[in-house]
Amino acid sequence: MHIFKVDKFIVPEAAKTEFLKKVHVTHQLLEQQPGFVRQVLLEQYGGPGEFNIVTFVEWQSQDAIDAARQAVHTLHQQLNFNPPEMWAQLGIRADLATYRELS
Repeated sequence: MHIFKVDKFIVPEAAKTEFLKKVHVTHQLLEQQPGFVRQVLLEQYGGPGEFNIVTFVEWQSQDAIDAARQAVHTLHQQLNFNPPEMWAQLGIRADLATYRELS
């Protein structure tokens, strides 16, 4: 059974370009990781929801997510990038979670 990493963000318009640059760099790395299945980057264009950017990454297993998480951590250290710090500076709010399909 595949596992889904779904991260939802409230990103102010002024922060969107910088935020998306970081997302794209991170997702390029994710695509190269063992167990990666697919990813989708969504932007809300209608409706009353508060999250305007959603990242959706499908993985073959929890082990694949765990390994990818370590690879991302290493990349962020190399880039001297601290996501929660950037989010705080730019007024971004995040809801990060892992999901599985209901049968």
